[in-house]
Amino acid sequence: MKRGWVLLPAVLLFLAGGVGEQFSVPEKTYIYGNIGHPVKIYVKMYQNSPFLACMDNELSQTEIIDPIALWMGPNGKHLKETNHTSLTPEGKLMITNFRESMSGSYVCILTYKLVSEETQKEQEIYNTYTFMIFGYQEPDYAYQMAVRFTTDSCNGKKNSQFFQLLTKMLEDIVFDLTCHIEEPSYKCHLLEIPKHKLKDQIFIAFRVRPFPEGVRDACRKVLNCEEITNSKVHQARNRIEEFFLQQTVVLENEFNFIPDIHYIDHSFKVIRIDSCRPGFGKNDILHSDCASCCVVCDPRTYSPDMDVTCQACLTVHRYGAKMCP
Repeated sequence: MKRGWVLLPAVLLFLAGGVGEQFSVPEKTYIYGNIGHPVKIYVKMYQNSPFLACMDNELSQTEIIDPIALWMGPNGKHLKETNHTSLTPEGKLMITNFRESMSGSYVCILTYKLVSEETQKEQEIYNTYTFMIFGYQEPDYAYQMAVRFTTDSCNGKKNSQFFQLLTKMLEDIVFDLTCHIEEPSYKCHLLEIPKHKLKDQIFIAFRVRPFPEGVRDACRKVLNCEEITNSKVHQARNRIEEFFLQQTVVLENEFNFIPDIHYIDHSFKVIRIDSCRPGFGKNDILHSDCASCCVVCDPRTYSPDMDVTCQACLTVHRYGAKMCP
């Protein structure tokens, strides 16, 4: 039976027999093991894991005699109470302030006894439970945008001048959000539109992304900084959309004639582009229940930049590598 892939801290996803159910995570959450099948758990960076119970769900419903839980971390060493691990008297483990290097396999061996009431004969039982724990971050957002304007001709300098002016206006709109316009470009094409005359149109494309120094400043103040930068770039996206929506109103109310270059109503298009910080990447095959997450790169992989893919590197033997030695 396949059991237990968990996304934390916001949502817990528990799969049993191939059927998924979502539960709100209460303040104290116990995740049970499964003999023979590792349980995958995703913990957001710099936050705490749930409590991992050194037993399966079925065993938790019965009385256990003389239980002893022995935990081993990814390095194969026995786990003790430290600044980053919390162990309850019942043998439940919580990992606190999770970091990349804490990712990996956590194994617990539960020893307990079965005692015959008639003969008092004892039998010692050993169960092994494996939890695969991965650190993750939310992706960093950027927005790819496209918009169209009509023009009376694709020839001449005025289209280029208009494009430069428009780019400057967009930069000013988002500058206070520590965002900028990236890779702006335009092309002019002659379009044949059904039931209309031939028309010249300017196709404009650009990307909105936070300034790298803005990201660094946010990360100096808080560890979980992607939420701050993502909020700002989302605000920038909304401002730009509002700017283009207002162009139609301006044309209708402020002009007695149609300018040579003007916005084409409903032409504004936007898609979100995700990127992952160095040492993290997306993999919807290995991490299908956290497919939208930037999950720490596995050993033998690394990610040196703001891409979304962990690249192969056989000389890397740790999680979250940012370079290939």
